[in-house]
Amino acid sequence: MRALHRSILYPAVATLVALAGGCNRAAGTGTTGRPRVALVMKTLNNPFFIDMQRGAEKAAKDLDVDLVVQAADRETDVERQMQIVENLIQAHVGALALTPSGSREVVPVVGKANAAKIPVVIVDTRLDQKAATDAGVKTASFVGSDNYRGGQIIGEYLVKVANGRAKVAILEGIPGHETGDSRVRGFKDAIKGSPGVTIVASQPANWERDQGFNVFQNILQAHADIDTVFACNDIMALGAIEAISAAGKAGQIRVLGFDAIDDARRAITDGKMTATVAQYPDEMGRAAIEAAVKAMKGEAVPADIGVRIGLITKENAARDSDKK
Repeated sequence: MRALHRSILYPAVATLVALAGGCNRAAGTGTTGRPRVALVMKTLNNPFFIDMQRGAEKAAKDLDVDLVVQAADRETDVERQMQIVENLIQAHVGALALTPSGSREVVPVVGKANAAKIPVVIVDTRLDQKAATDAGVKTASFVGSDNYRGGQIIGEYLVKVANGRAKVAILEGIPGHETGDSRVRGFKDAIKGSPGVTIVASQPANWERDQGFNVFQNILQAHADIDTVFACNDIMALGAIEAISAAGKAGQIRVLGFDAIDDARRAITDGKMTATVAQYPDEMGRAAIEAAVKAMKGEAVPADIGVRIGLITKENAARDSDKK
């Protein structure tokens, strides 16, 4: 995946340098004279965002616009993401689609885009509403799936397959991050009517596979009777699977994830993972660029653009993947 990351990111950097140097061109146009739109994601080290980029690229091609794609190396690097956005503002992109690494932290830089009259479409993770309102920050649209409902879906599934009895560990995302918080809240609300389903541990693993392994390994040592783990993304779930194998408990613990990336689908098909929630990030990327181009042209854009979600289990893991 590292090789893929380099091959995608470095051309985007080169494009950005070229854009910044084109001071004599009209604002919002690229080297080809076409409108230019930027997509800034949390990272390119996650298949979820690679799929999002793929959808964005298809939309850009169909709409005949130049697309600049940028991301920090790690999802936790909010400062780097903010720097990338500031550079794009200086490069006078016509519109910006942003997946915030920090719901509150990025609000000031979105305000800078507002001041530069660059429309901003927020993707996947909502801005902190209070922080945005307090700062007077405006966005053209939000594109994403209902993370709260996704958490409910996986929680309802657990109650059903566990016959109302389970001891659960939760691997959270980044503390205070709207996406992960909503998934956890939906999951907890789904199981609260089943007293036999109890949460015995809930800790952040910051969306990363290594941390998913380390955190769940420590949880297993402290709570040997855990029979279920819900990870707020599939990357952490895959780390938990490795921890389960290392503990000699393969096949004894249900693993529930979120995102339905290809590796998770394979793990479900192979019986190493129980279920996940599909979000269809390619559809998010496409819808985000379509909305950004409309906003750039001054056309009306819906304030909220929903993207479908669905439960993925062994019965439909391969079949649903074919529809992507």
